[in-house]
Amino acid sequence: MGSHRRLAPSGFDRNASVAVSFLSVAAAALGAVPAPAAPYDDTRATVDRLYEQAEKATEAYNEADERADRLRDEVGTARDRIARQQQRINSMRESLGSLAGAQYRSGGIDPSLALLFSDDPDDYLDKASRLDRITAHQAGELKELQQAMRELAQDREEAAGKLRELEKSREAVAARKKTVEHKLAAARRLLNSLPDSERDAYGRASRSGRDGIPGLGGATAASGRGAAAVAAARSALGKPYIWGANGPSGFDCSGLTQWSYAQAGVFLPRTSQAQRYAGRQIPLSEARPGDLVVYRGDASHVGMYMGNGQVIHAPYPGAPVRYDPVGMMPVSSVTRV
Repeated sequence: MGSHRRLAPSGFDRNASVAVSFLSVAAAALGAVPAPAAPYDDTRATVDRLYEQAEKATEAYNEADERADRLRDEVGTARDRIARQQQRINSMRESLGSLAGAQYRSGGIDPSLALLFSDDPDDYLDKASRLDRITAHQAGELKELQQAMRELAQDREEAAGKLRELEKSREAVAARKKTVEHKLAAARRLLNSLPDSERDAYGRASRSGRDGIPGLGGATAASGRGAAAVAAARSALGKPYIWGANGPSGFDCSGLTQWSYAQAGVFLPRTSQAQRYAGRQIPLSEARPGDLVVYRGDASHVGMYMGNGQVIHAPYPGAPVRYDPVGMMPVSSVTRV
């Protein structure tokens, strides 16, 4: 790489000079890529992917668990209804038995003979009229009993179907739980395989929080319930991430937002996918404190906007509820509850 010119080399000298230059450039290019960092970068990317997969499985677990709870309530209601229906049928049977006995005692002989031998024909006719009314009432009671028994059989069949559905839902919950635990265990193993410096760097990466509470820039919530939910979310700062949990001692992402709005007297669905439709969707540029920020195309993560370009969310196992930049991952939608 001399700075002064010489006579142009020819033949072998020229070719050797070109080869040396090429090798120098190649060596410089190779030296620009720090080979030792690549395996760590790959590991951190794999951990991110495992956490993302675990979060999707967690939301699926939450959905299955919510469905199982709903089915348990429906089965309990059906059992109560069946018990009441059975009690009603038993009472109707007793009533019909009494009526049948009265009819047998009063109508044991032919009506014309009873009238002939009666000491008081007027009294007999009065009794006969009452017996006819009893017979008509008995027929109505019998029809009602038959209808009640049909309804009872239908209720029992529906309850049996709910029980079968509940069992399938329980199996789905168990399967989702295993998936989450497998993904989280794999992520923990990979993180533990990193040197301390790399593990610390992972914690400071794109999802890292800021020290203290960032200024909210004077932003205000769009409603009183939004302001109450913001206060609740801020009170949860530092609580641990616990998958499948919705407070108050620990949270997963949708559990935090559900709990925060519950403190404001507003019921939100359990999953982030359902929460994205729990209100009016607005552009991110119009977000105000209390709005729900939903992430990724499959809406598998959610946080609460706090103003000043920040959200509060429950990130992943090992990371507590904290502030992070709203653009920490691709925003799917923003919902104003």
